[in-house]
Amino acid sequence: MASCLFLKPIKGAGSDLPDISGFVDDLDQIDHYDLETADLGAYRALLVPAHLDQRFFGTLTGKITTFLNAGGTLVFNGHVAWPMLPEFRPFQVLDRVTLDTLQVHRLADHPVFEGVDPQHLTLRRGVAGFYARGHNPMPEGAVALHGLGPDRAPCDWVYHRPQGGRILMHAGNDLWMYAGSSDTTARIVPQLCRWAAGREH
Repeated sequence: MASCLFLKPIKGAGSDLPDISGFVDDLDQIDHYDLETADLGAYRALLVPAHLDQRFFGTLTGKITTFLNAGGTLVFNGHVAWPMLPEFRPFQVLDRVTLDTLQVHRLADHPVFEGVDPQHLTLRRGVAGFYARGHNPMPEGAVALHGLGPDRAPCDWVYHRPQGGRILMHAGNDLWMYAGSSDTTARIVPQLCRWAAGREH
């Protein structure tokens, strides 16, 4: 049994993303709607894609909360349109979208982003905006990891819940789109999986 459970995107969505199983070990993958019957107690981390049926996910709030309370890790990608957990708030888009407001700034060090140049997050193939265009507001006590633009809108944050467990939030396209990249962002996927599985050291 692997430590991390990867939830595949809704069928037909995110089909251009790389198969991350080729870049990490210790990973199981299931189809989107099989989460309802999956035994989350067998895993240390749940990796959730941006292409998510959020209303379906919201029907499993109790199951996800139990998983977190037991010390699990939830890695969430994308825009929160319908808050599925008490820690979630609806996505807030940037007021203005310019190269300046899309600039990614490192706000705190974290094992997932160790050695990753924020400039490589800002620009992908010479274009800004792939990484994030807004943020999912943080719960009180969360730590902002990356911020956008002059206002440092927290597009990445980590929250260690008082009840147990932790949430890593990325308010943008799936972090695993960087698997196999030719720059420093190639570090993200293996480091993410090691951290989520509790093996960052």
